[in-house]
Amino acid sequence: MKFNRLGRTGLYVSELCMGTWGFSGRNYFGGAIGTLSQKEATSFIGRALEARINFIDTANVYSYGDSELMTGQALKDLGVKRSDVVLATKVFGRMAPGPNDMGASRGHIMDSVSLSLERLQTDHIDLYQIHHSDPVTPLEETMRALDDLVRQGMVRYVGVSNWEAWNIMKANGIAEQRGLTRVETNQVYYSIAGRDIEQEMVPMMQDQSIGCLVWSPLAGGYMAGKYTADGDIKPEPGRRANFDFPPIDKDKADKTVVAMREIAKKHGVSVACVGLTWVRQKPFITSTIIGATTMAQLNDNLASVDFALSAEEMTRLDAVSADRTNYPYWMISRNNATRVPTGEPVPMGGVVPPPQKT
Repeated sequence: MKFNRLGRTGLYVSELCMGTWGFSGRNYFGGAIGTLSQKEATSFIGRALEARINFIDTANVYSYGDSELMTGQALKDLGVKRSDVVLATKVFGRMAPGPNDMGASRGHIMDSVSLSLERLQTDHIDLYQIHHSDPVTPLEETMRALDDLVRQGMVRYVGVSNWEAWNIMKANGIAEQRGLTRVETNQVYYSIAGRDIEQEMVPMMQDQSIGCLVWSPLAGGYMAGKYTADGDIKPEPGRRANFDFPPIDKDKADKTVVAMREIAKKHGVSVACVGLTWVRQKPFITSTIIGATTMAQLNDNLASVDFALSAEEMTRLDAVSADRTNYPYWMISRNNATRVPTGEPVPMGGVVPPPQKT
């Protein structure tokens, strides 16, 4: 298990992070994500810690608080030293029917953090993330509230999830101007079937030294290969039969799975291992959040850190899963093609003349 620096901070987190969305199952999706009991949740966290994972991610909205409760209880039952684990949770989602029971307002943040601390049985949250972009609350209000939590010691670092690149830049511009705590991490959906972040989000995160945390690295299990027919292989039932999320281009995903199966067979590993490794080996990834509903799945996910794809295999998978380049990036690429020095002067208009025949 490798450890990566979290954003611009001095904190290091494991390259895999234990996700807890499947704890309890008392959520908006009728248990489709997972229905792990406290005993199972404790054993899963114990196994993750045994594999040297030091990073655990949850959210107050997961199973209406049950995930935080079960995570806190598991750490207590396992006797984990608080400083040995980096604990992340989130705020934004609806926790009650009232008009102020969701969002990134100062009121909802302040109300929520105390409840999260209580459920997690801790006096501080290492990474507190705003779960979704809020089109209503002024960013100044959100950033000031988060800074107050850091100054009070309830929160140590701040992150976001499911935000736009421009909004993160705006938030950190406010933070820099006013001397507030900056956004250090961005938790995003990223998989070999969903590469949207590569065109704008990734360059922004790299430029600003913002840590990239990945949720659903197997696209809701689709890229584990069990939904894709191929010869004698028949699709299996799974989570997507009841909860088809996140959205993907299934035709392209199926072609990618076929290529992944060939690589998996060659190395004697699972298709899921290939998918997780492809994400983990991207140079901009800080930590990949894994989730499992069985111990066998968890062990397979953990084993992925001992597997590596060759440069040739990465290139092959990159090619089969490539997205169409969106505007303005295809235009930028087109019009900057001649900026690489060739030894010849570039004439007016920026068009390099074709080489002269001799």
